[in-house]
Amino acid sequence: MNNEILINVTPQETRVAIIQRGIVQELHIERETQRGLVGNIYNGVVKRILPGMQSAFIDIGIEKAAFLHVTDLFGHDQTNANETSIEKILHEGQKLLVQVAKEPIGTKGARLSTQISIAGRLLVYLPLENHIGISQKIGNEGERESLKERLTHLKGEGCQEGFIVRTLAETASDDEFQADIDYLRLVWENLKVRSKASSAPSSVYQELDLSVRILRDFLSEEFERILVDSRETFQKMETFAKTFIPKYANRVQVYASDRPLFERYGVEDEIEKALSKRVNLKSGGYLIIDQTEALTTVDVNTGSFVGDRNFEETIFKNNLEASQAIARQLRLRNLGGIILIDFIDMENETHKQSILDELEKSIALDRTRITINGFTQLGLVEMTRKRTRESLAHVLCETCSACLGQGEIKTVATVCYQILREIVRESRQYNPESLRIIASQKVIDFFHDEESQSIAMAEQFISKTILLQTEPMYGQKEYDIVLG
Repeated sequence: MNNEILINVTPQETRVAIIQRGIVQELHIERETQRGLVGNIYNGVVKRILPGMQSAFIDIGIEKAAFLHVTDLFGHDQTNANETSIEKILHEGQKLLVQVAKEPIGTKGARLSTQISIAGRLLVYLPLENHIGISQKIGNEGERESLKERLTHLKGEGCQEGFIVRTLAETASDDEFQADIDYLRLVWENLKVRSKASSAPSSVYQELDLSVRILRDFLSEEFERILVDSRETFQKMETFAKTFIPKYANRVQVYASDRPLFERYGVEDEIEKALSKRVNLKSGGYLIIDQTEALTTVDVNTGSFVGDRNFEETIFKNNLEASQAIARQLRLRNLGGIILIDFIDMENETHKQSILDELEKSIALDRTRITINGFTQLGLVEMTRKRTRESLAHVLCETCSACLGQGEIKTVATVCYQILREIVRESRQYNPESLRIIASQKVIDFFHDEESQSIAMAEQFISKTILLQTEPMYGQKEYDIVLG
């Protein structure tokens, strides 16, 4: 088993690759200028109430107003959610403590909840609810009941607070649970003090940054090691691990090779493939993945795969391989919402059921909630995957102005950061006296303005002069690095 986590850190962004069974299964990217909002807690102000939608727009101090539905005013007990009108609970100008439950996606603002939850390593703390829940991925009913009894005892009688036991806590001791409880209670007390002292709208709590969050949420017996290519980030992660996860602290290791981490492990190639519509299968078949705002479609094709038996068996084998690849692509690209899969038509009902079974088996690695609804009357497999953040393509790419939205190209920022990584690699490999970047006007302007400090840092890091030159004929993603 080759399960490890790779973390590539630059001043501009942090990228994480989750590798399981020797294959990249998930990619997470967080940019300093575009930190995720999920989990953040704010003092918000009610700006507008929409009785017809039973919703309200809340100003939390970001560009786009966030969205709060009446059901998000209630916790796990939704008994009154459909009977209470939002206009009877909220009024315009009201100050409200809210938490971001879903990132802004496309034209939609962030979705909020008033039911605060604070994630620890083993538990999720629900300070405003008297409820104990257990992760659905934890074993049998007996184990779940045992964990619930232990948590009820540990939190103490009369305490009006709740917890959700995370998957990582399946084998945790009472001492480990108690340490998590004490930590989460302290975070909540500090948060309440900040909330009372702050005006609205304002931020009162921010989630951990990506590198530490990955430690909290992933580090377990399952992963052999975590490699990080920044010594500064390594020290921060090591301190966190020794404090909260001492059992696995030695699995956090610094990567010190001259060869870039993501390049050595083939992650850069996987990112490029994940931005392409076409996914080639080992057998010769292929997938075409189209992402729209409303849904994602996946078309399965046999391509050059001809099989070695009858036609029905060939189709079945191609669809079987495709179902495994599709499950991985959903994780890799972080595709959410409605997903329609057009498998190659099969007449055999046993084959159809086998495809659904394989799909169910393949999505077991996914940490995001997925529902498979089976084959529709049109022969398509319909499924849904919970949307929690923007897809990989929406993070790394933008709508192309040249083709009026019919395709996508890498953003100026993505191209610039790619150039900066390549400069470090070229400098180490060839040791030139200077390097000249030749790129489009947009890229050069970005380097002169937003990323002028990054160029200076890169020059200091490689001890070489970096020159910038505009080439009017180059497209946004085209560039050359000339060694001097």
